[in-house]
Amino acid sequence: MITLTSDSVTVHRLVQAVTRTPDPTDPHRRPEDITTARDTATNTLTTALAERDPLNPGDWPAYRTVVPHARTLLDHTTPDTDTTATCLLLTELGRYLEGQGDLATAIAYHARAAAGTERLNGPDHRDTLTSRNNLAAAYHAVGDLGRAIPLHEATLTDRERVLGPDHPHTLISRNNLAYAYHAAGDLGRAIPLYEATLADCERVLGIDHPDTLGSRNNLAGAYDSAGDLRRAIPLLEVTLADYERVLGLDHPNTLNARNNLAGAYRAVGDLGRAIPLLEAAVADRERVLGLDHPDTLGSRNNLAATYESAGDPGRAIPLFEAVLADCERVLGRDHPRTRVIRSNLDNTKKR
Repeated sequence: MITLTSDSVTVHRLVQAVTRTPDPTDPHRRPEDITTARDTATNTLTTALAERDPLNPGDWPAYRTVVPHARTLLDHTTPDTDTTATCLLLTELGRYLEGQGDLATAIAYHARAAAGTERLNGPDHRDTLTSRNNLAAAYHAVGDLGRAIPLHEATLTDRERVLGPDHPHTLISRNNLAYAYHAAGDLGRAIPLYEATLADCERVLGIDHPDTLGSRNNLAGAYDSAGDLRRAIPLLEVTLADYERVLGLDHPNTLNARNNLAGAYRAVGDLGRAIPLLEAAVADRERVLGLDHPDTLGSRNNLAATYESAGDPGRAIPLFEAVLADCERVLGRDHPRTRVIRSNLDNTKKR
């Protein structure tokens, strides 16, 4: 019923079920003993992720080890028993799973963390505000801007009031709100907010801080969306070079910047630079993030669109078809990215 190895303990499911069920008449399963065991397991898993970054590929093996155990723990506990350590575990796993493309689970974990931190600390505690920001970002990632934008707006207002306008968390909220406006096509609000946030990030955090680089990358993307490629491309080139220097070649943010620069080259008609950069971006995202990651699917879509722009439907159509099938399987038929790729494929076939 129990199997021991040099580095693991495996317990039969029946033993697990009995062990976690409190029984006041059993001296080994008193309710307070079950609570202690639950909290010990939570603290152990949280400690395993201490000082880890869910966006750093070098730390992903630790998250992969923790995830199955944490899922089991969370599935067999109720939100009313969540502690500060539980909320921290939920937050870390939510950010990791969001980055891995498991958006449904990420939203569930961020929502539970937000409810838990507010119950434990109150609505104005910085951990509560962080959890609300994370939940809004997860809604954005899944394409639910109707819930993301109001939550980002409310969180920004509260962070400005509680933490002040120059606090790093406030700057993150401002950048995230601008990003949500951008995604909604509201460049009239997105670009000025991006510009102001970037200036404040450079002043408060410094020009090489990852949050500053993120603001610059997002502002460049907004310029690109507005058709202002004369400002977008130089800013993207500088940002990519800085990401590679500060975070490394394989960091997800570096991969994102590389993809964005390739897209800008395509938009300006410089396919000689766009295609090799996009091919490299696809290869790197497949290697680092995996074939089914939403960002990998996005790069493959962009590469297919660039082949189409180059007048090469023979490479564009099969790639669009493959990406569409994968998006429908991974994200669902009605996800915004799936709809965009389906439209791209239809338009390419009509030409």
